[in-house]
Amino acid sequence: MIKLGLQSLSYRDTFIANEIDMFDFLQKSADMQLDGVDLHYTHFESTDDDYLEEIKRFCLRNGLHLSYIGVTNDFGKKGEELEEHKALVKKWIDVAARMGIPMVRNFGAWIPEGEPEEDVWKRLIGAQKEVTAYARSKGVYIGLHNHNHGCVPATGEQTLRLLDAVDDDYYTHILDVGQYRGSPGASGARGKPDPAYDFYGSIGASAPRAVHVRAKIYRIASGEEKWLDYDRVMPIIRDVGFNGWMSIVFEGQDEVDEPTAVPMAVKYIRSMLSKYGM
Repeated sequence: MIKLGLQSLSYRDTFIANEIDMFDFLQKSADMQLDGVDLHYTHFESTDDDYLEEIKRFCLRNGLHLSYIGVTNDFGKKGEELEEHKALVKKWIDVAARMGIPMVRNFGAWIPEGEPEEDVWKRLIGAQKEVTAYARSKGVYIGLHNHNHGCVPATGEQTLRLLDAVDDDYYTHILDVGQYRGSPGASGARGKPDPAYDFYGSIGASAPRAVHVRAKIYRIASGEEKWLDYDRVMPIIRDVGFNGWMSIVFEGQDEVDEPTAVPMAVKYIRSMLSKYGM
């Protein structure tokens, strides 16, 4: 059976407003009887040993698995900026190793205006190979997160290209079902798929390589997700034999606030997993 978790960015605005901290998030996740959590690096108040151990102890006491740390990087940068982004990923690889967390999520590259995309791919592949080699030396996996909004990889084909180019067992794939080009939540016509792109086809293309799935929720006020068609998404995930971690990511495109929306999202995704025998 798939294990269900929650990404801390589901409470992004609540964190920004200082209405929640890491331990509040963990307690909410435990109260919803989730199996685990994914932690965004911006939600750590410290990387001191005592603080990290406190997070681990809380999760152990409450039966929460720590599945990955999410980092926001851009390997489309050049020169010193690129080195800074690689250093950022390596820093959080070290934190993951210290905490016994198996994976660090990272992005690909945003395409700078006016630069040929293939030039960016060269930097991107080189940077991913470097951070993956570092991660391997620490016993930590890198999870490539597909992302739209001017970023690559933004299609299933691009995700496969990057996975194959890096070609390392420690370089894996975190599939975000709401972030491929053409998604209702990542296209110009918010709430509607862009017919110019095969959005669900991209999900199907990279799903066989996924080790973790991010179940994106945009609109849940009715009790059901309105932008993404989970009656299409869930069979794709099931039929490739996926049986790993799925984490809910509420992205706040809703009429209701995060504290209200997140439990609704959890209930909905649980119902869809049950519906499809996952």
